[in-house]
Amino acid sequence: MKLAIKLAFRNLIGAGLRTWLNVIVLSFSYVIIIWMNGVMIGWEEQAKHDMTNWQIGGGQYWHQTYDPYDPFTLAESHAPVPYELSSEVEKGEILHMLIVQGTLYPQGRMQSIAIKGIDPNQTILSQPTHKLDTVVDGIPAIIGAMMAHDMALQKGDRVTLRWRDANGTFDAATVIIVDVFASNVPAIENGQIYIDLQKLQEMTLLPNHATILTLRDSKVQTAETDGWVIKSKDTLTKSVDDLIQTKTAGLSIFYFILLLLAMLAIFDTMVLSIFRRQKEIGTYVALGYTRHQVVGLFTVEGAMYSILAALVGAAYGLPFLAWQAKAGWTMPIDVSELGMAIAQTLYPVYSLGLVVTTVLIVVLTTTIVSYWPSRKIAKMNPTEALRGKIQ
Repeated sequence: MKLAIKLAFRNLIGAGLRTWLNVIVLSFSYVIIIWMNGVMIGWEEQAKHDMTNWQIGGGQYWHQTYDPYDPFTLAESHAPVPYELSSEVEKGEILHMLIVQGTLYPQGRMQSIAIKGIDPNQTILSQPTHKLDTVVDGIPAIIGAMMAHDMALQKGDRVTLRWRDANGTFDAATVIIVDVFASNVPAIENGQIYIDLQKLQEMTLLPNHATILTLRDSKVQTAETDGWVIKSKDTLTKSVDDLIQTKTAGLSIFYFILLLLAMLAIFDTMVLSIFRRQKEIGTYVALGYTRHQVVGLFTVEGAMYSILAALVGAAYGLPFLAWQAKAGWTMPIDVSELGMAIAQTLYPVYSLGLVVTTVLIVVLTTTIVSYWPSRKIAKMNPTEALRGKIQ
């Protein structure tokens, strides 16, 4: 095997430009596959991190009738905080939030929204809820940047808010936008406004009621509670996992085409090499090499394309990948309208497993492609090969 590697390396270097063209093309496959997979992994980690900080914490309890995709369920999606969880709520380890349906009237227009009551002193989520303690001539409220953009609102604006209380009576009041926050999670910004929880409970005649209970720590043991459904962190981020899997499956087609082009070049090179080196093959057999040893020699020679490509790819790929991990990849479009947790700039994340898996797949594929045309050597007649003819 050691001799085969030396001969293969000598033959590749002797081939000159043909070898380096194949190596450079194959090295592109390494770098592009690792970079694009790194972007997907980085997107997944960033999305889950942002959702944890802004929306789901360490997991949640939902009222059994609550459906975030059906605003008509909000009228019944509330209940008093369970007694067994009240001590954790008082300690600040669980954040209780009340959600009711309302209507906002910006600049004379009408917009249905969700009114979210949240504790101004909470520290579980990243919303600037401390701003809700601001003293103003009205009800202090905060909104997300996406909603502010859609409704042409800004900090300091006064707007009329209407809601319905527990008895079905409509009421209205003026709210003051005391802050506008920006996040990468559209689910906490679009069509919703945040006010003081206690104030919302008074407005709706629902003292101590909540719709969602958010845990601080995902490792805390959660117990079944009547009327409430436990939503683990994994369950709440499943939509991100499904999206990443779908995108990865689509990119796999691109990877396949990329590898197919590189493998086609190597296949053609090996076929041409076997055709032009018939006398060399016959000499190996005449010197005592078995046909299978000669096949192995040419297979090793083809596989070494992937090894050289890995080295060349590392030479220019490592600086590029390191720069991307630091600077990130800024999306060419405005992602705020996509409706998913995604930052405008994605930072790729590369793992040792990703690099090793990519290298092994390319090396294995190259070896198989090299072996395929080399099988013809086993059927060659040594005498005819020495004369430069294939039987």
